[in-house]
Amino acid sequence: MDNKKALDILENLKKIIIGKDEVLEKVLIALFARGHLLIEDVPGVGKTTLVKALAKSMDLSYKRVQFTPDLMPSDIIGISVYDKNTGDFSFKKGPIFNQVFLADEINRTSPKTQSSLLQAMEEGEVSTEENHYILEKPFMVLATQNPLEYQGTFPLPEAQLDRFLMRLSLGYPEKQSEIEILQNYQSIKNLNLIEPVVSQEDILEMQSMVDEITVHSDIIDYIVSISNTTRVYEDLRLGASPRASIDLLKAAKSKAFLAGRDYVIHDDVKKIVVPVLGHRLILSPEARIERKGIDEVLKGVLNHVFVPVIINE
Repeated sequence: MDNKKALDILENLKKIIIGKDEVLEKVLIALFARGHLLIEDVPGVGKTTLVKALAKSMDLSYKRVQFTPDLMPSDIIGISVYDKNTGDFSFKKGPIFNQVFLADEINRTSPKTQSSLLQAMEEGEVSTEENHYILEKPFMVLATQNPLEYQGTFPLPEAQLDRFLMRLSLGYPEKQSEIEILQNYQSIKNLNLIEPVVSQEDILEMQSMVDEITVHSDIIDYIVSISNTTRVYEDLRLGASPRASIDLLKAAKSKAFLAGRDYVIHDDVKKIVVPVLGHRLILSPEARIERKGIDEVLKGVLNHVFVPVIINE
């Protein structure tokens, strides 16, 4: 399985996002699985810089929109404009028509505007009153939100969260990594270290290669068992949906591709369970009282699920 071009993107991103190799790998897992990404973290850790670097590495069209309470769906999708010369309305496309779309601080806008992303994220399409548009591929929505601020925010509903393949957090850098960031902050800020390393056609080809990854029936059974366990687990009030099971499968195939394999092993699934399922689940009131975190609960879920032993592993 030739994953050289994928690794080229990874090395490119490492020039800008220092000391966060595992997070960067998961970003690419989401990309090659045709998924969308929610980055939840405190301000100033490089969320926007990461998205810009990703778009520039792939030489794709990119647009960032700052989500605010007064943002309207038409500010995302576009609007019909009357042409007095022809007497007709023409549709002016909004920023969602870019291949990499950054919804910055997505939870600061109203649910009505948040929901304007649903069709694009699920179907790769946009519908208006009169027209239907297919978005150019590859298409990826990356959204950010600050988990610490609640005043003036609108929490994402479960239906919206379920559209994101993964939720990630960059976290603060280690001391040595932060020293390196300070020494090169001007180049990092201006993305001077980033040049395109793959084309649009390369990305589409790699996404197709991920589709062809072999998945043993026991691995599929393992994924479904994990989802089923979340639905009856005592610490969870809301379990994983069938869409979550599909996303877990897609992410596991993408992880296998990045590892240079043409087949999935159970460890591929285990290592991406938390970022794929964590944001879709709701803790029970008892688990909240006991101050249990979703990571801890998902580890408990995995301990309850039989791990298949496959010969080709």
